[in-house]
Amino acid sequence: MVRTDKEPIVKLSGVTKDFGKSEVLKNIDLDVYEGEFLTLLGPSGCGKTTTLRIIAGFEAPSQGCVYLEQSDVTALPPYKRNVNTVFQSYALFPHMNVFDNVAFGLVEKKVPKPEIKQRVEKMLELVQLKNFGKRKPHQMSGGQRQRVAIARALVNNPKVLLLDEPLGALDLKLRKQMQVELKHLQKQLGITFIYVTHDQEEALTMSDRIAVMNNGSIEQIGTAQEIYEHPKTKFVAGFIGESNIIEASVTNISEDLIELTAENGVVHAKGSGFVQDEMIYISIRPENTKYSSEPVEHFRLRGIVKEHIYVGSIVKTVVALPNGQRLQLSRHPHSELPEIGSAVTVYWDMDKAVIMHTAEDTLYDLIEDALLNRPDLAVQKGQGVLTANQK
Repeated sequence: MVRTDKEPIVKLSGVTKDFGKSEVLKNIDLDVYEGEFLTLLGPSGCGKTTTLRIIAGFEAPSQGCVYLEQSDVTALPPYKRNVNTVFQSYALFPHMNVFDNVAFGLVEKKVPKPEIKQRVEKMLELVQLKNFGKRKPHQMSGGQRQRVAIARALVNNPKVLLLDEPLGALDLKLRKQMQVELKHLQKQLGITFIYVTHDQEEALTMSDRIAVMNNGSIEQIGTAQEIYEHPKTKFVAGFIGESNIIEASVTNISEDLIELTAENGVVHAKGSGFVQDEMIYISIRPENTKYSSEPVEHFRLRGIVKEHIYVGSIVKTVVALPNGQRLQLSRHPHSELPEIGSAVTVYWDMDKAVIMHTAEDTLYDLIEDALLNRPDLAVQKGQGVLTANQK
């Protein structure tokens, strides 16, 4: 595991980015450590590529600073930063062979020819293209061309390699193969990789840590296991893999359990830091969601089995709750499955559920804190309205 007790090799501090009236990045703080494979993950338009371009120097932040090896590089152009970027488009020179493409940066830096030959040959061997030096890009497959682009970036010995969806143009089988090869190459070289993708499986497969981005902000950063098993927001729970998300309110708090009342029934959970009548989200992964034809203690959540969907390694069972919400349960194909149309109780092991505060309650907490300094304001919490008291 990458050590995070040292100074970060890349640091973003309070980075924002505006394009006209549109705020693309909102006060981004990010630390990336030496030898780490960190992935910026999120949907299109969330700001991940803009973040990468700011690190590379192709974009300037509207506010905030960029540090590389503890030096402020915010105002430095790309060619003065010891980072290289690999794009999805490869951007190889079609008139040059593989050797010359990889050697291009070294030639520009006027590195001696014997050293160029040695470094290029070593890099081509690392990316498994040892005998491809004389080929032109059009004579190679997409995966091979992507390896050339990576070799060209790595031959300059950058401190950090930035990769902007480099596998996006490949077919699924080749993409999965390249994921493994790229991760192996990163570990072998020990170079810091910052990788941009919208593919959740790709991020989970390759990363030491994942920064999940949404609407210009980082919602959560952690290891693949932390992100998947302990999502901190509804967005993260829904974006990483599949999750059953139920909205409920806290209706009773005891020493050991909290009672949660949803539109479809009542369940109990373990947790702390919640208050009476607070709105929350319950997130349960399909593989952790269970069913029973009999009542289950602490769970009054009944539904009707609607269908079984065979997807190879698992069967997805869909259970419809009274209000129409559908929950998914994942099972082994040879498991005994409930009959279509049968009524079941849906439940889960309490330690497998994640209970999350809603954004609405977080907002009201901030407003109520502000009232300590503004007694002339009143909050109508039930209606979500902030008004001034009339005098």
